[in-house]
Amino acid sequence: MTVLTTERLRLQEMTEADLDDFAAILGDPAFMRFYPRPKTRAETLEWIMLNRRRYREHGHGLWKLTRLADGAFAGDCGLTIQRVDGVDELELGYHVAPAFQRTGLATEAARACRDWARTSLGATRVIAIIHPDNLASQRVALNTGLTLEKRTTNYGPGTEVMIFATAL
Repeated sequence: MTVLTTERLRLQEMTEADLDDFAAILGDPAFMRFYPRPKTRAETLEWIMLNRRRYREHGHGLWKLTRLADGAFAGDCGLTIQRVDGVDELELGYHVAPAFQRTGLATEAARACRDWARTSLGATRVIAIIHPDNLASQRVALNTGLTLEKRTTNYGPGTEVMIFATAL
C-alpha cells in the first residue's frame, strides 16, 4: 500500500516480498557500520514483520522507498516510536541503498515523513537518533530541519548517540 508520494519516490508498506532487497543492504557490513552488526536474513525478515506490526498498531513504521522513474528499490524511511532517556519519542528514520546515497533522496523522503507526522498524526515533535560518526545521516537530519538537541547513552547500553529534534 502506498502511503506517500514525493517528486521522485513512492513510500509504501514493506512486505515479505521485499526480503531480498532489504537483506542485501541490512546484511552489508559497510552499510551497517553504525549499528552493532549487520542483520542476518532471518533477522531482516523479523524486522520487516516488526514494521508490519507497527503499521497495524500505530498506523506508521518504516516504509519501503521505490524510485518512481524506474521502480528501483531505494531503501526505507518512516516513523517509529523509540524510547530515549525514559521517554517515548517519534523517531524519523531512514536507510538509503548505497546506489542512491548523495542524491537527495534521503532528505526528500525524510521531509515527506516529517510533514506527514504533523498533518496525519498531529505530532508536535520528531527526533532522529544518529551515531556520532554518521555524518551523512546528520546532514539529512539538518536538511530536514532537525537540530542537535543532546547526546545520550541511555538509548542502548554503552552506546552514545546524538538526538536531533524539531518541533512541528
